[in-house]
Amino acid sequence: MSATKQAAADGVNRAKLYQLVLFPLNNGATNVYFVLILSYVAQFGSSILKLGMFASLMVTAMRVCDAITDPIIGALMDRTSTRFGKFRPFMVIGSVIMAISVIILYMLLPLIPESMMALRYIAFTLIYFVWVIGYTFQTSCTRAGQTVLTNDPNQRPMFTIFNTVGSMLGMGVMQFMIPMIKAMYDVKDASGAIITSGYANPVLYRIITPIGIAVSVFLTILAIIGIAEKDRPEFYGIGGESQKKVEFSEYLEIIRHNRPMQRLMVAGAGCKLALAIATNTTVLLALYGILMGNYNSLYLPMMILGYVFAVPFFLLSVRTSQKQGQKASLVRYVSVALICYVGVLLLLLISQPSNSARMLSFPYNGGGSINLYTIAFILCFGIGYGAYYATADMPIPMVADCSDYETYRSGRYIPGIMGTLFSLVDKLVSSLAQTLVAFIFLACAGLQDLPTDGTPYSAGIKVAVIIMFCIIPMLAWAATLIAMHGYSLTGAKMKEIQAVNTARKKAIAEGMSLEEAMKVYQTQED
Repeated sequence: MSATKQAAADGVNRAKLYQLVLFPLNNGATNVYFVLILSYVAQFGSSILKLGMFASLMVTAMRVCDAITDPIIGALMDRTSTRFGKFRPFMVIGSVIMAISVIILYMLLPLIPESMMALRYIAFTLIYFVWVIGYTFQTSCTRAGQTVLTNDPNQRPMFTIFNTVGSMLGMGVMQFMIPMIKAMYDVKDASGAIITSGYANPVLYRIITPIGIAVSVFLTILAIIGIAEKDRPEFYGIGGESQKKVEFSEYLEIIRHNRPMQRLMVAGAGCKLALAIATNTTVLLALYGILMGNYNSLYLPMMILGYVFAVPFFLLSVRTSQKQGQKASLVRYVSVALICYVGVLLLLLISQPSNSARMLSFPYNGGGSINLYTIAFILCFGIGYGAYYATADMPIPMVADCSDYETYRSGRYIPGIMGTLFSLVDKLVSSLAQTLVAFIFLACAGLQDLPTDGTPYSAGIKVAVIIMFCIIPMLAWAATLIAMHGYSLTGAKMKEIQAVNTARKKAIAEGMSLEEAMKVYQTQED
């Protein structure tokens, strides 16, 4: 047996089950804030701080500025090695920064009187920027830390399902809880119509803030336990403790030559944009509250149904990834989502608020009986949502493949810069989503402020919802499929890469230089 094949058999880095389960909860910890901040900060800024569209525009502007800090943090992570490891310090610091920032943002800024609006604008901008730094610290660890957790091509796809479960624990708890609390603070007239939405009540944010922080900190602690045993120098690339530090000037060259990473960034942006737009709080308020007439009776059932439909797709996507590679799985299920959303688009086009037969209806919380329109919507939306939700975070474990490919290509171990590239894409796309939401409502419906479930129906709002709930996600999925067409890291290629990297690592441990190992072991046949 060749040295490469022997190394592949004996030296593959595998994770224990509890490590595979716990570490992805870091994504759940940050996704708490994805909901708490990115889904509600524009509503908060508009309704509570009276900043109007400034809040939506500032979300985008601050994240564009963060393009400067992301590579710096990634490079810092690559050059970090402490007694506490490489990744755990960033997880702790990021968690602390976000917790303090959101307390100031949601609980203290409303105390600034309206007579000092300039201070509100300045404080909102500064605190949000600080929060973004903390978000970068912790989110980049989810991507980068996978490289030390496991490099087993059969194990790595399992990260997707546990990552999705972690994401659901973080996002799901907040998505389920916040609308229920919001309903308690809705102000209604005698007929039950909402006069003032609960999202315009500052008490709501004082309640959800400590709950969100507690959930995020708990998930962070579990994630730290999950990676603790692997966050050591012997798992850092093929050079271990002798790994050569990468100079800042080398990063641009690395990114330019890592073609799979470039394509994955496009695919990741497409998946993230589809998720951010289609699950945006304001879009769902307009869909279920304005188009369909009863947000409180429709939102939770549809959210639960989406999660139920997602479960089989989680299992199918992992199975496909293990057999054919993560690229094949991503392409297959994004295609399913794209096809199903054609049906969702048609159903929204024929919807009529004045016709109960062409509206969603559930026998729950004041709703009516289920009709044929609802059944058709459940099937198209449920299958489509299940497919794309199962793939929405799939590019995250694929980042580890791109990082391993870079080690295979150049010998460099730079998971930090790879992780922060994706953190950058995550933030730019999600912030673009909020700005798009505000702009589309303005362009289609002429709304100067974001709508609530108390905003009256108009044809312009329907057009805006169709664009954001269907058309933009469908275009994003199409971009993902195009990007993946030329993605070279198939399942077979990754098995070769892991075998070669393992052989080189073993040879270096036995005294061979990195340059020699790179020359001697280049393919499985060497």
